[in-house]
Amino acid sequence: MKPTVRVGLIGSQFISSIHADALQGCAHAEIVAAASPRRPHVQAFAKKFGIPRVFTDYRELLAQPEIDLVVVGIPNHLHCEVALAAAAAGKHIVMEKPLCLNLAEADRMIAACARAQVKLMYAEELCFAPKYVRLKQLLDSGALGHPTLLKQSEKHDGPHAAHFWDVERSGGGVTMDMGCHAIEFFRWMLGRPKIVSVYAQMSTQVHGGKTKGEDNAILILEFENGAIGMAEESWTKLGGMDDRAEVHGSKGVAYADLLHGNSIQTYSADGYDYAVEKAGSTKGWSFTIYEEAWNYGFPQEMAHFVDCVRLDLPPLVSGADGRAVLEVIFAAYESARTGRKVKLPFRTRAAKPFDLWGKT
Repeated sequence: MKPTVRVGLIGSQFISSIHADALQGCAHAEIVAAASPRRPHVQAFAKKFGIPRVFTDYRELLAQPEIDLVVVGIPNHLHCEVALAAAAAGKHIVMEKPLCLNLAEADRMIAACARAQVKLMYAEELCFAPKYVRLKQLLDSGALGHPTLLKQSEKHDGPHAAHFWDVERSGGGVTMDMGCHAIEFFRWMLGRPKIVSVYAQMSTQVHGGKTKGEDNAILILEFENGAIGMAEESWTKLGGMDDRAEVHGSKGVAYADLLHGNSIQTYSADGYDYAVEKAGSTKGWSFTIYEEAWNYGFPQEMAHFVDCVRLDLPPLVSGADGRAVLEVIFAAYESARTGRKVKLPFRTRAAKPFDLWGKT
C-alpha cells in the first residue's frame, strides 16, 4: 500500500483545473508536477494550485521517478500518444473522456498498459455524481423493478475550448464531447450488459460557422436485457448547463436533476462565471450552481482513482469501458449517416467518428 500517491497533471487548461482542485481534496494524493506547452500558462496554473514543478514537454514529466500517476486533460487527438508514453514510463493513467480518437488507438492503449502493468482509468464523472449514485442504488435495490427505459440529457450552448469545435482534433461534435457521458452512464446504471444496437440522429443547427461537427444529437441504445437508453445531447441550449436523468422500471420511476435542485435562482444584469462548466450566458435569470464540482462527482472520482493506485484496486471505470463507449459512438455516427439502426459489435477502421458522418 502506498501512503501517498504522487500525481503529475498533463494539461493546464479548464479540465485540468478541475482535476487539480479535486485532487487537492484527496488525503492520499500529492500533486508534484504539471506539464503544458505554454510556459507562462503552466506556471500560472502551478502557482494557483501550489504545484512545485512545471514542464513544457510532458515527456520530461513522465521521466520523473517520483510520479506514480498521471491525470491527462488534453485535446482528444493527443490521448493515445500520451497514454503510450506514460505506460512506457511505468505511470498509472487517468484519461479524461473520450478515451481517444478511434478503436485502433484504444486497443493500443489498453495493450500497452497491460504490458506495463499499469492501470488505465477512464474519467467518467457521472458514475461518481452523488445523485446518480443514489439513482443507481434505487435501481439495484429493486425499488423500481426491472429497468425498461433510461434517459440522460446534457445540454448547454457550446464547449469552452477551441479544440472541441475542430473535428480533426476532437473527432466529432456533441456526441463525442457529451454523448460519451450518457453511454457510460447507461452501461454503469444497468451493470454493463451488452449493447445490441444503436440508432442516432445528428444535425448542425446553430454552430455551422464554428464547426463541421453536429451540435445536436439523439441516441437510442438497445441492451441485451431489454432496457432502452435514450440520450439527448446539445450545444444549442441557452441559459446555462442542464444535466438530468430518468430511470423507468416495471415498478417505479425516478428522476434526477443533477444541478437545478442544488441551485440558487439568480438575476444578474452583467452575468457571472460558472465554477465548473462555464457554459451559457448568465445575464438575466439563471441557476447558480452550489458545489458544482461535488455535484458532478469530480472529487469522488479522483479520490477513487487515487485509492486504486494506492491500494491496487480495480477502477470502477476502466480503459476497457472507455473503448466500449467509443465503439458505440462510432456506431452512432454510422447510424446518423445511414438513417438506420446499427448492430453491435461494430467494427471500423475510420480514423475518427466524424469521418462516418461528416460532409466534405
